Amino acid sequence: MRKLVYYVASTIDGFIAAPDGSPDFFGLEPDVAEHIATHWPQTLPTFTHPQFGIDRPEGRFDALVMGRATYDPALKIGVTSPYAHLKQYVFTRTLPPAPDPEVQIVSGDPVEFVRALKREPGRDIWLCGGGDLAGQLLPEVDELIVKLNPVVIGSGVPLAARDFDPRRFTLAETRPLASGVVILHYTRPATDEAG
Repeated sequence: MRKLVYYVASTIDGFIAAPDGSPDFFGLEPDVAEHIATHWPQTLPTFTHPQFGIDRPEGRFDALVMGRATYDPALKIGVTSPYAHLKQYVFTRTLPPAPDPEVQIVSGDPVEFVRALKREPGRDIWLCGGGDLAGQLLPEVDELIVKLNPVVIGSGVPLAARDFDPRRFTLAETRPLASGVVILHYTRPATDEAG
């Protein structure tokens, strides 16, 4: 069965974006850019591939899910399919059907949709963001890969916005980078399989 992988940048205090939704304060250190281009090229927007020397991004994903706030920055610059190399599902109740065939607007329950998607044949699914969608889908997350940035911001968009409901993950790997970013790879314990 396909896995749902939440791959995301975070601050030390657990925020993935500023209060206005912008992730710009993270920056992109050269070692982090190299790590992403080498290990996670599919998580780079398609229009940035030439900057990173990527012709065809290979990797474990063939689809991604994201919330409206994650999709909006692309729309604001006129990009209707930011990850054209993947099938994109955008969860929102306020957007009309997408003008791009690689983007599907989903207004239904994210958990039920992702459970069905995981049962379909294909490669793994990237949970691109944001915090509200991640909070809803946390019980379905099979792997959590956090690019932990050495910054504290005090407030913003949380990694997973949800009521108190502890979810334990098992640390599978750590990879510190020279810039101070640490890649933390967690897996869901086998005893906590999603429904």
